Amino acid sequence: MSKRFLIAGNWKMNKNAQETRAFFNQLKNLLTPTIQSELLICPPFTSLETAAHYNQTTQIALGAQNVHPELKGAFTGEISPAFLKGLVSYVIIGHSERRTLFGETSAFINQKLHALLSAELKPILCVGESLQERKQNKAFSVIETELEEGLKGISADQASSLTIAY
Repeated sequence: MSKRFLIAGNWKMNKNAQETRAFFNQLKNLLTPTIQSELLICPPFTSLETAAHYNQTTQIALGAQNVHPELKGAFTGEISPAFLKGLVSYVIIGHSERRTLFGETSAFINQKLHALLSAELKPILCVGESLQERKQNKAFSVIETELEEGLKGISADQASSLTIAY
């Protein structure tokens, strides 16, 4: 079985609903059926529903940029896997911005990973070193630690639905 490449675009905090609609209206005319890779777009949460609506005629998968491991509760500003199910097929976890700006640890990312697998969503686990770690020749040890801690308790079967991004 040959593997298909996943080409993902993380919009971060860009494109509101109106811009998302315009983007998909332009994009559908540019796509050709000969694309051999899987295409994925991860818009902001506020544009996911618009993207899902205007994306119905394309083969582009939709993803979320983040998730909280709890299914519900007092987690202001967070979103659960249950809320994402039906809108997206992929979810980004472990992004360097989440690790750095929000202090997310590999242990917390591992909780997110388990929650996504339980919800039958496809996780994209981001790993990577900082510039400082790279300059100190620590890249491989940082990535190894992030993978070991991030993948704790994950079976080989579960890992088959996982994408690792570096």
